[in-house]
Amino acid sequence: MRKLLVFLGLLPMLAMAQAKDLYWEDMVPKGYIAPDQNVSHDGDSMAQMNLDAPVVQELDGQQVRIPGFVVPLEGDDEKLTEFLLVPYFGACIHVPPPPPNQIVYVKFEKGTPVESLYDAVWITGTLSTKGWSGDIATVGYSLQGVKVEPYE
Repeated sequence: MRKLLVFLGLLPMLAMAQAKDLYWEDMVPKGYIAPDQNVSHDGDSMAQMNLDAPVVQELDGQQVRIPGFVVPLEGDDEKLTEFLLVPYFGACIHVPPPPPNQIVYVKFEKGTPVESLYDAVWITGTLSTKGWSGDIATVGYSLQGVKVEPYE
C-alpha cells in the first residue's frame, strides 16, 4: 500500500518529465490552410473566425508543455482554476480570438498561482482534443494542468 501511495504521489512529476514541448503551429493539421477572412471594423469586430478550424487528433491524451499567455476565466486574486491559453498577448480581450485550434482551455483542479498576465508562461499537462465553448471563444483543445512556469 505504501508503494502505491508513493507511486501515485509521483505521477504528476512523471507526467512533467515525459511532457514534450508543443508549439502553436503543431496544433494545426499539416496541409490545413485557413480560409481568407475579411476583417470588418464595423459592428462586432471581436467576432471569432474560422470556427471550424480542425485540431490534430494525434495530440489527444499526450503530456505536453505549451507556451502562451493566460486569459483568466475562474479563480481569485491568488490562484486561477480555469483559463484560456492563447498564442499572443491580448487575444480574446483586446483583439478577436484566434481560431479554436489556437486556443487551449486549461483547468487546474486545486488552482495555480499566475504571477503576471502580461508575461508568457509554459503550461504542462495532459492535452485533450475535446473542445470547450464559453462567452469569449470557442476552443479546440483542453488541458488538465499540472504545472505553470515562466517562459524563458
